[in-house]
Amino acid sequence: MRSVVARSLRQPSRLLSSCCPKPAAVRTDWTREEIAAIYRLPFTELLHQASTVHRQHFDPLEVQKCTLLSIKTGGCNEDCKYCAQSTRYKTFVKPEPLMSVDAVTEAARRAKAAGSTRFCMGTAWREMGNKKGAFGKILKMVEEVNGMGLEVCCTLGMLSETQAMELKRAGLTAYNHNLDTSREHYPNVITTRSYDDRLQTIANVRKAGISVCCGGILGLGESEEDRVGLLYELATMPEHPESVPINALVPIEGTPMMEGGGAPDVFQMARTIATARVVMPASMVRLSAGRMSFSPLEQAVMFLAGANSKATSCSPRPTPPSTRTCSCSSPSASKASSHSRTSAASRPKR
Repeated sequence: MRSVVARSLRQPSRLLSSCCPKPAAVRTDWTREEIAAIYRLPFTELLHQASTVHRQHFDPLEVQKCTLLSIKTGGCNEDCKYCAQSTRYKTFVKPEPLMSVDAVTEAARRAKAAGSTRFCMGTAWREMGNKKGAFGKILKMVEEVNGMGLEVCCTLGMLSETQAMELKRAGLTAYNHNLDTSREHYPNVITTRSYDDRLQTIANVRKAGISVCCGGILGLGESEEDRVGLLYELATMPEHPESVPINALVPIEGTPMMEGGGAPDVFQMARTIATARVVMPASMVRLSAGRMSFSPLEQAVMFLAGANSKATSCSPRPTPPSTRTCSCSSPSASKASSHSRTSAASRPKR
């Protein structure tokens, strides 16, 4: 592997031309060595290559706004070490019941008025399971938001194939279920749900015909190899995720990651985003949780690296009030990107 990396540093353009023989090629047979070599390219060369790929597949001036809303907050019994919503940790979060359909649809209306074209609803629990009453309400929320002309996304934990089919019939556009980190590092972050559990939910969602939204979090105490490993898992799925959220850890007091993690810097974020853009050229790369921890200039670097979507409100996993920022109408957020996608139906160039 070192020899691959060494050769790539001497001849970065040659590496990319061999990895991407055709500008529009979408591959699912990447090796870890190839992805590692791309990740470790000289920074300016990596950004150049990512920008080139981005322009081949998308309008580089368009950035989609996606609003995220926690519709059921706190009270989760899982042990994700980064999450303020776990009952295992003492944090600022107080459990709240599932929101009403009316409250959610009103939030979606406000999001659309602020320029969002995708609306994502998140719940704090391990799985949908036998929560029939709650699931019925969520199906109604999906129907209502879909009726507004918005792309509708949900992140509800583990999901059965039957539940995925019901969400599809209700009008769900996409389902978010992140891998969080590499398979190797995952047990250091979560023990109550396996990596394969996550992959099974993704398979159920894909089988139902719902777009997959799947990415990870930087700052979980992972190594560079783990970031490469995460991208390898995503880029070698049978089909690339339709969208790949790249989140930055916001360390929250009371969680193990307050001490055991560490927020990533702009270079780590930009390298991960740029590599994701190169190896998954037709996917939306979403700058998500933790975005507002970075300056407008740092965010601009991430958009130059290939991000083409941003979260425009609070993450489904809440952050403390002192760090929570709704960026729906933030001038600095607009400066960091460019004009918004105006059509929720617009797709990558072919």
